[in-house]
Amino acid sequence: MAKIKDPDRKLIAQNKRARYDYHILDTYECGLVLTGTEVKSLRLGRASLADGFVQIDGGEAWLHNVHIPEYAQGTWTNHAARRRRKLLLHRSEIDKLEAKSQETAHTIVPLALYFRKGRAKIEIALAKGKKEYDKRQTLREQQDRRETDKAISAARRRQRA
Repeated sequence: MAKIKDPDRKLIAQNKRARYDYHILDTYECGLVLTGTEVKSLRLGRASLADGFVQIDGGEAWLHNVHIPEYAQGTWTNHAARRRRKLLLHRSEIDKLEAKSQETAHTIVPLALYFRKGRAKIEIALAKGKKEYDKRQTLREQQDRRETDKAISAARRRQRA
């Protein structure tokens, strides 16, 4: 999987565990409804997506358990670190996610939190849980890919010399 570098995208937090625990079926980029101190804390690069999940409730998408720590210079206007946050998606996307998430073993997880053109965005994914043997297979494929890359680079070094 080739990663495309986007110059407008400034990564804040990434959920690497989600790609290990789930088969990613579809991804969506959506906005977040945040308070001022949350944005300031994010600009400092502080957030954790580890326990986060998305829930569709009453026709709206909500982000739960994402930890954005309190802003150090904030006063009484500071936010709660793990409050639920509303996601900004089109109605058709919410309906599609709601229908798919009702199926067995499907969930919606956050993958990355970033700024794009000054706006906080989150990449969420419709995912299906992996079984233990799927996780082992993924690790084996990664190890095989590493070994082949290592062998190719060694062969290229021998050719140059």
